[in-house]
Amino acid sequence: MFFAVGIHPYDIDMYDEKVLEEYINHPKCIAVGECGLDYFRLPEDDEEKKANIAKQKEVFIAQIEFAKKVNKPLIVHVREASNDSRQILIDYDAKQVGGVLHCFNASEHLLPLADHNFYFGIGGVLTFKNAKKLVEVLSKIPKDKLIIETDGPYLTPHPFRGKRNEPYYTVFVADKMAELLEMSREEIDNLTTTNAIKLFKEFSSLS
Repeated sequence: MFFAVGIHPYDIDMYDEKVLEEYINHPKCIAVGECGLDYFRLPEDDEEKKANIAKQKEVFIAQIEFAKKVNKPLIVHVREASNDSRQILIDYDAKQVGGVLHCFNASEHLLPLADHNFYFGIGGVLTFKNAKKLVEVLSKIPKDKLIIETDGPYLTPHPFRGKRNEPYYTVFVADKMAELLEMSREEIDNLTTTNAIKLFKEFSSLS
């Protein structure tokens, strides 16, 4: 079992790089995150909204710089903030460390990040009946940039949607991915495992 250390956009007021430094060199720490931008729950007041977005960007950029300093990949949270997220990751040269777009939101605007050492985390949403956009976009993601995620305890795949998500349920994501990409389960298993190992070994101290 390995872990990442970072500050989620909902907790930006808690950001303190000194706290991250306490854990980043632990041999089991393999990434910085989950960090990023989330514009889903912003204050209603315009001034407060602007201030919140500005703070989110500031903390996100700080963690990108921190990841580059410690040479660890990023685990990036993007919710209703695809344009700003893509721009920041490119402008601040996050390509140096790469990372994964956690719970990829099916935004085609983010696809160019595959050329910047970013992988696309695919979880239970792929199996949902209303996930038409993700189903359509899946084939546009380079196969060597696909990773399967749990995101437990949330986003449990069909047919267990609504129950607590567990790592075991990723088999249903793999089955759906195999179906959509017209590959065997064994090919999907090997592909996504190889991709995950490459990401976290190539840019981290994992041995």
